[in-house]
Amino acid sequence: MSLKAVLFDFNGVIIKDEPIHLKLIDEILVEENIQPQRVQERQASLGRSYRACFQDLLKNRGRVATEEYLIQLLNRKAQAYVQELEKLEKLPLYPGIDDLIFQVRSQNLKLGLVSDALCQEIEFVLERGKLAEYFQIIVTGDDTNTSKPQPEGYLLAVERFNQKFVELNLQPQECLAIEDTPAGIQAAKRAQMQVVGVAHTYPFHMLQRQANWTVDYLTDLELERVQEVYLQKDVKSAVPEC
Repeated sequence: MSLKAVLFDFNGVIIKDEPIHLKLIDEILVEENIQPQRVQERQASLGRSYRACFQDLLKNRGRVATEEYLIQLLNRKAQAYVQELEKLEKLPLYPGIDDLIFQVRSQNLKLGLVSDALCQEIEFVLERGKLAEYFQIIVTGDDTNTSKPQPEGYLLAVERFNQKFVELNLQPQECLAIEDTPAGIQAAKRAQMQVVGVAHTYPFHMLQRQANWTVDYLTDLELERVQEVYLQKDVKSAVPEC
């Protein structure tokens, strides 16, 4: 079995934007006369969709979270997110993104993105960061009904790859996910994929217990060595016990 596709998470892997999201969520909550996030709520939000975060925050404060209301809040946050990034002279992209994309392309692997972030947010960053042309498949929070740690987004990415490249016959076990949170790692592994945990958001030792490979920085990831594991071993035998 060989590695055929690499799937990136977005927030916390491509762009360092968590402080921006947390700030915007609090601003929206205050505008709605709702108490801002508590410390434990901020921690619990990492790796989850902002839809799920708003649902939990509203529930915890006794507010009714109708679908229409949630969509309104999410759209407001997405618009404010783009406005915040437009103020920046340079996007806070993580070092090593360009090099890792080059590694993927040089090995003729497919490249995709699976995130719970909204399409508007992702498209803006990829276009301004001159990365959009490299991602052949993109799954956003607009495309799924569940958020990570559920595997829906990753399974949908495989389905879309096979629709776009019929001859690929891609299987989940032939994909490598790059994640920065336990929720993201769980989502990929539930989809039967192997995972690289990058310690951008959580400590190295915490991700090491869950991911197949763990690196401090994207620049530390040597894709050729990962590919060797796919070539030499059956994926199931390579997955460690959690």
